[in-house]
Amino acid sequence: MDAQAFWNVIGNYNEQTKIIQIGMFIFVIFAIVLSYIQKVNWAAKFALGIANLFIGVVFFAWYGTEPIQKFFALPLYLFCGILFLYESWHNKNDLLEKPTFFQSLLIVLYLLYPFISIVLGNSFPQMVTYIMPCPIVSLSITVYAGYRRKNKLLLILLTVWGLTGIKSIIFSAYEDMILLICGFYGIALLVGEKSNLKANR
Repeated sequence: MDAQAFWNVIGNYNEQTKIIQIGMFIFVIFAIVLSYIQKVNWAAKFALGIANLFIGVVFFAWYGTEPIQKFFALPLYLFCGILFLYESWHNKNDLLEKPTFFQSLLIVLYLLYPFISIVLGNSFPQMVTYIMPCPIVSLSITVYAGYRRKNKLLLILLTVWGLTGIKSIIFSAYEDMILLICGFYGIALLVGEKSNLKANR
């Protein structure tokens, strides 16, 4: 997939879904706040599940043009969405702890995503917005890190996409260095989960 095809997909998606994206962004942020203040513990996982399914179906299945989008990204996001929804029901009482300093920093970076894209010389519609694959996974990893009980498969899938942030260099999408940082954070979380498992044996 070349850089122009990459940005063309983004442009078409943004141009035709901008109103839906605004609604989805408000929904996701509101749900995450509800979970952070411990009013609805499962809300963040439910909203992230919907957001990941939306990216899979709309961004990759509908607007995607390349095989890697259809056969790698699409199933990955569908699995992540389904697993988030499952977790929102299966572990609905699991508390979302207040973000650590590093998690807070990653949330700020998520909120800066479109502004960094503009600073880098991009403009609407060919720019990175909040409801796009890389920002959504960045947010998903960061928020999910705050839950005590973690689905290892879900965390692995999110981390795999996080590490694709290396493409920021290939496609000149340098704002996706945020995604790569979140990918490395995902690896740290997985290592921590493995260590906790050994300690509890």
